Amino acid sequence: MNALKENVEIFLPENGLEQKLEQAERENRKLVIKLGFDPTAPDLHLGHAIVLKKLKQFQDLGHRIVIVIGSFTARIGDPTGKNKSRPPLSKEDVAVNAQTYVNQLSKILDVSRCEIVYNSDWLDTLQLSEMIQLLSKVTVAQIMHRTDFSKRFQENTPIAMHELFYPIMQGFDSVKIQADIEMGGTDQLFNCTMGRQLQETEGMSPQIVMCMPLLRGTDGHEKMSKSLNNIIGLTDEPNEMFGKIMSIPDTLLPDYLQLVTDFSQAEKQEWLEKLAQGENPMTLKKAIALNVIGQYHNEAEAMKAQEFFAQRFQSKTFQEKNFTPVSLQELEGIESEVTVIDLCKLLLQNESKANLKRLIEGGGVTVNDEKVLGAQEKIKLETATKIKLGKRHYFELV
Repeated sequence: MNALKENVEIFLPENGLEQKLEQAERENRKLVIKLGFDPTAPDLHLGHAIVLKKLKQFQDLGHRIVIVIGSFTARIGDPTGKNKSRPPLSKEDVAVNAQTYVNQLSKILDVSRCEIVYNSDWLDTLQLSEMIQLLSKVTVAQIMHRTDFSKRFQENTPIAMHELFYPIMQGFDSVKIQADIEMGGTDQLFNCTMGRQLQETEGMSPQIVMCMPLLRGTDGHEKMSKSLNNIIGLTDEPNEMFGKIMSIPDTLLPDYLQLVTDFSQAEKQEWLEKLAQGENPMTLKKAIALNVIGQYHNEAEAMKAQEFFAQRFQSKTFQEKNFTPVSLQELEGIESEVTVIDLCKLLLQNESKANLKRLIEGGGVTVNDEKVLGAQEKIKLETATKIKLGKRHYFELV
């Protein structure tokens, strides 16, 4: 029981897990554990792994793991939890991403013992009258309790009708598979509770909700998300995975230690005590990186990645680093002088300007071995200029 509760941030109701386990024992059956994915981007990352590892614990105890692929809901567009809906995907995109998800689940789960279902199987077949009956079970006031909907309503930001319907569709999935437990991140709490409500209206024993904490990404601020380009992917190559983990801010180390490693609780506590006593955070980052790569690749690859990182990033002075050449001709049309933030954006096109601004102001940008702290400071574009962005990106203008 204690292991099943470890790292869970929210139980709804608070004693629900005990009740469900007792119910399963009385009825001499295994629990149905639900996890839903909308295949909006094809890469799973360490943030997803937190929930998947909890599922693995239930799977090892013999319970039924049901993965609901949102093959219907991904084509509709999920509210992002911010201030606008996520754009819908084509049927072809959904199919490709869904298969990629299923393949990547095997990094943690025994997929052969999971039930993979697609919610288009039942949502595509709903008649209009059935859909209206489903909608009648939920009030507008209940839907508006969702924080992002309430905020957008107060700010007069448009909310499309399909967004209001989305939590109801997710809840209907729980009715169809007769879920006992639904798992997700804390940002899914509202949608998961909708499943409880709809099950009760059908006279079913309502599922309990177990929400896992959200892992912040490599930027140190936002939750890990493919769209924010701050993820550590489960399928990243060992060298890439090691470098990304070494780049996380020191403030995230306790979270990463607790949530992404498979150290024992005693080992985790020992590391936390070492940090409190002044241990170099770099030592813990290396330990986390080795542990994570060992989980998703193997220990030999982890050691090779550590050696690669040391050779490329630690054993050389600034001038001795391996710089990626960037031709000035590639920057054609750009003024001879640009602001630091514009130069950073040219070199790291997938990064947002907000992240780059934080990088600059945090002392993470060096030009010709001198730190540059002003995002609007002007840089002259000329050959032999050497630029370091963060801990892993080195460029030289040629």
